[in-house]
Amino acid sequence: MVTILDPTDEREPVVRQISPRSGSISGSVALLDISKPRGNVLLDRLEVLLKDQFPKITVNRYAKPTFTKPAPESLRQEIRDNNDFVIEGLAD
Repeated sequence: MVTILDPTDEREPVVRQISPRSGSISGSVALLDISKPRGNVLLDRLEVLLKDQFPKITVNRYAKPTFTKPAPESLRQEIRDNNDFVIEGLAD
């Protein structure tokens, strides 16, 4: 069972359905740190969990130069060209 928390302030919650999942991941996963404080802590833990649950995947780490601007085009291209999935981590 998966619980998704939605931090938006919706007085009347929107009903959302989770897309079907295969239960497996293969290939490469990009973990993108947007450079907010403690985002790396979240991604460090997530990397361990991913590698434990899916030992055949490759995890690639990336970081934006600053959280105040979009990722540079070269970084977006590198992530796109070298990965099958992207997880973006932010925290404060």
